[in-house]
Amino acid sequence: MARNDIFVSTQWLAERLDAPDIVVVEGSYYLPAQNRDANAEYAQQRIPGAVRFDIDVVKDKDSSLPHMLPRPDAFAAAVGAMGIGDGMRIVVYDGLGLFSAPRVRWTFQTFGAKDVVILEGGMPQWLAEGRPVEDGSPRQRAPRTFTARLDHSAVADADDIARAIETNAAQVVDARAADRFGGEAPEPRAGLRSGHIPGSLNVPSSALVTDGKLKSPEEIVAAFKSAGVDLDRPVMTTCGSGVSAVILSTALESIGKSTRAVYDGSWSEWGASERPIATGRAKR
Repeated sequence: MARNDIFVSTQWLAERLDAPDIVVVEGSYYLPAQNRDANAEYAQQRIPGAVRFDIDVVKDKDSSLPHMLPRPDAFAAAVGAMGIGDGMRIVVYDGLGLFSAPRVRWTFQTFGAKDVVILEGGMPQWLAEGRPVEDGSPRQRAPRTFTARLDHSAVADADDIARAIETNAAQVVDARAADRFGGEAPEPRAGLRSGHIPGSLNVPSSALVTDGKLKSPEEIVAAFKSAGVDLDRPVMTTCGSGVSAVILSTALESIGKSTRAVYDGSWSEWGASERPIATGRAKR
């Protein structure tokens, strides 16, 4: 898949802000250490007409894990109330350029949306170019009907991950920073052990992004290969809580490689369980 199937430019969006079949989705999510308030920033300045999609609101409210995918009916009701309906082109952006927007795009796609793209460079580039913003209470869009059907093949659970490693059916690639993967740094969430899933490989999502954009295809290939990933074999991605894992999936998609599934629970689930863990560098 070409990058223009994944991203649209700020110029492209600026020329189409009033198009009735396009909805702009603000999907910012920040880690606690980043000390930013996504909802406050949305209220203070956003792309005109953007609706707020909060992964900590549109989630499985029966799960103790962070921002797990909700049930299809709950997702359909939530996004329909935002004015997002079938057949619309959805443009997602976030406040870091490229962090949580891939997760939001993947969520929509996993529930059946056919036309979802990421604003390349996100809010940082939009602001740097002096493009218009709005503040205050957002304009209310008319409710729409979104038909949600969960693509189960896009989502992995802990058993799927354990089975993939045991049978060598797929490579499991972790997007967390190297020191967290190696067990040398504590996890930001309380109650989690430090380390990684035995047999998994490590490609930190930060190695694939520069200035809020994906690196070049050549750099992406080099990052995966240097981590021992065979790009001709299936890949499943994981991270801390299922957000940065989708950066890996998006990077793979941008070089024509599809991801078998994203481990939604990620280390928030595995690290809190009694499943085996490993420390140190990945064993290739």
